[in-house]
Amino acid sequence: MAEHRSMQRAALLDAARSLLSEGGTEALTFPALAERTGLARSSVYEYFRSRAAVVEELCEVDFPVWAADVSAAMERESTPEGKVEAYVRQQLALVGDRRHRAVVAISASELDAGAREKIRAAHGGLVAMIVEALGEMGHAEPRLAAMLLQGVVDAAVRRIELGAAEEPTAITEAAVSMALRGVRG
Repeated sequence: MAEHRSMQRAALLDAARSLLSEGGTEALTFPALAERTGLARSSVYEYFRSRAAVVEELCEVDFPVWAADVSAAMERESTPEGKVEAYVRQQLALVGDRRHRAVVAISASELDAGAREKIRAAHGGLVAMIVEALGEMGHAEPRLAAMLLQGVVDAAVRRIELGAAEEPTAITEAAVSMALRGVRG
């Protein structure tokens, strides 16, 4: 019985990822989840009390995987500059991944304070990954620099997600250049 519930919960989360990826937060409804999984709408409520609860669990499941991908890319680099570049490139490379698209869609969602705090903490963990490399590069305030760097990444993600006029490769290169050289490019 526990295994069946676990499989149903995983199917609901996978359906939620697809809905978020395809249509953003507006597409994530309990009737849509029920339709995608073949469950009755009332059964969806047995697993999640609200849409925010679905979103919160997606963050708990998907964000660590995304962060691990970024961390692994950084670990393959030997220099602080290489780590910074990997940090930016890997996050932007994940933009097309359904897990990432769901996390991006989630950030625009109406969430309760607890869910927003979990997302903030997860992003804080991501930012913390790069602080040491920025310190090694000589930044006087590496934590501040890390937060600003993540702002550049977030802006690049939004440009790619919006289907901006620039190619994703050009957006990535501009973000890497800003990360490594500042606005002087």
